[in-house]
Amino acid sequence: MKRGTLVGLALGVLLIGRLAMAQDPVEVGPDVYKLVFENDRVRVMEITFKPGDKIAMHSHPDHFVYVLSGGTLALSHPDGTTKEFEGKAGDVVWINAESHAAENVGTTEFKGVVVELKEPAAAPVASPDSATPSTN
Repeated sequence: MKRGTLVGLALGVLLIGRLAMAQDPVEVGPDVYKLVFENDRVRVMEITFKPGDKIAMHSHPDHFVYVLSGGTLALSHPDGTTKEFEGKAGDVVWINAESHAAENVGTTEFKGVVVELKEPAAAPVASPDSATPSTN
């Protein structure tokens, strides 16, 4: 096999792997994730994990979770590590952009609101004259 073909094949495999990791949670787990709002700044989803519910590997940009009703989720990462998350109603948890799979390993239903952040709009730059009040 020619070297160019091998390089192309390797890049294709990497791209497919990256796309597989960048799966949208609403598409991967429509029984768990429900889109409730989206604009150019944020995406808001309601999540409901009944005991034993799972979602396959999916990705999020920077986001936070507001826990509506607590429970225990096991988050599995692409590197093979798993971390349990125990949330209580009223908790707010920040999560940096990542890919993970999740499973409710507890005995209670876990409900929450996930807010994904998109690229922020830049604040308008004030001119030096507009920052100083007029004294006329």
